[in-house]
Amino acid sequence: MTLTRSNPVSFEPTWESLAQFSAPDWYRDAKFGLFIHWGIYSVPAFDNEWYSRNMYLPGTPAYEHHRRTWGQQSEFGYKDFIPMFKAEKFDPDQWIDLFKRAGGRYIVPVAEHHDGFMLYDSSLSRWTSVQMGPRRDIIGELAAAARRQNLVFGLSNHRAEHWWFMNGGHTFESDVQQREYADFYGPAKPGPASYLDAEWDSADWQPRPDAKFLEDWLARNCELVDKYQPQVVYFDWWIRQVVFAPYLQRFAAYYYNRGLEWGKGVAINCKNEAFPEETIVFGVERGLLKDIRPLFWQTDTSISKNSWGYVEDQDYKTSTSLIHDLIDVVSKNGTLLLNIGPRPDGTIPEAEQQVLLDIGRWLAVNGEAIYGTRPWKVYGEGVTEVVEGSFQDTKRQSFTARDVRFTTSGATLYAHVLGYPQNGQVNITSLAAGRDLYPAAIERVTLLNADAPVQWQRADDGLRVILPAQAQPNEAAYVLKIE
Repeated sequence: MTLTRSNPVSFEPTWESLAQFSAPDWYRDAKFGLFIHWGIYSVPAFDNEWYSRNMYLPGTPAYEHHRRTWGQQSEFGYKDFIPMFKAEKFDPDQWIDLFKRAGGRYIVPVAEHHDGFMLYDSSLSRWTSVQMGPRRDIIGELAAAARRQNLVFGLSNHRAEHWWFMNGGHTFESDVQQREYADFYGPAKPGPASYLDAEWDSADWQPRPDAKFLEDWLARNCELVDKYQPQVVYFDWWIRQVVFAPYLQRFAAYYYNRGLEWGKGVAINCKNEAFPEETIVFGVERGLLKDIRPLFWQTDTSISKNSWGYVEDQDYKTSTSLIHDLIDVVSKNGTLLLNIGPRPDGTIPEAEQQVLLDIGRWLAVNGEAIYGTRPWKVYGEGVTEVVEGSFQDTKRQSFTARDVRFTTSGATLYAHVLGYPQNGQVNITSLAAGRDLYPAAIERVTLLNADAPVQWQRADDGLRVILPAQAQPNEAAYVLKIE
């Protein structure tokens, strides 16, 4: 039997076999998901989610803050925050209810961050949220709550970075060097100093992870798959190390075959060139693309500019800017995974709840132009230049009412105007009469969720539209339905 991308019989741990993969329809249709960075690092609530590393790097703000606030790292180390991570107010059903009201269609909580603490029930480590801290299976409870409320469940594993994450603790007296905690802090091998390290994403970092670490990495991920049946598994960047390649192949074949057994569409999401692009869903961290990508992709970004996890001095993005990012990503054949950072007690900060609810209100009105749509011939038009690539999310100018993005559903074209146009009038040049982009006649133009008619005229210079008076000039974007 011939293997095809659309109907694989099984997957083998080779890139050729894994190229049978295609992004599942649910993923391509969902468009908006919630990422959750929650863990021990939410207790100190300082710096960012890399506190566990930075507190062991002399000269960093986290190192100095830790000594002033908690004492020397030899006496109060990262492990000592675990009893303070109680999650006493964590209610998974409340979380999922909020995510649904925000318009989210899937969730991806971090099951294990770079710090090595697992938020799930594992047979491979004692450093879990079941045996310590909350004494609850956080991932299991979220999976059950998501499925009760019909959200797709995924998860994220950042174990790869743990190879080097705590290595700063070997440069001075700290509890990282204490033998009884080696199973938590180790291996702590030399590695990149920070995101700013010139070699932070080198594919051939030395010393390379050894076979013991790599086999453990594979076992942990297979255990997550078997216990929780995630439909997305997200990996952070360091799996691009060359020694991971055969383990990536083994994991992908195992996971994709499990998806076939379950009868569920599953996908791996990752960044950089760790996997060939046809074998996974490509990801962009904190960034956008300049044009439509033929293969479906995902951007993951945080609701905060300065951290993925909870800190006390969050610098939040606005709901309008995030709605604009969502529209831009969807117009270019992608989906947006938006991160939040709960407090250590399990509550979601009120400012984050408000942003999510703002997005949900917009999607309640305009969701038909987002969910289940596909890109048009061009992604849009406008004056605002998108800075492409990772870690560029705060480096572009804000979109304006002169920026338009397109999505399609069947024969219907949606034009998203990213702001209230001057005098309520907009001219969409891509839809000018006689242009090859849209040769068919336009029969009707409406504004989503508006009862009043839209005045419009198709001219040689574009589709001229006057929004009805009831269109309030404080919406993030206005969606014209063109038929």
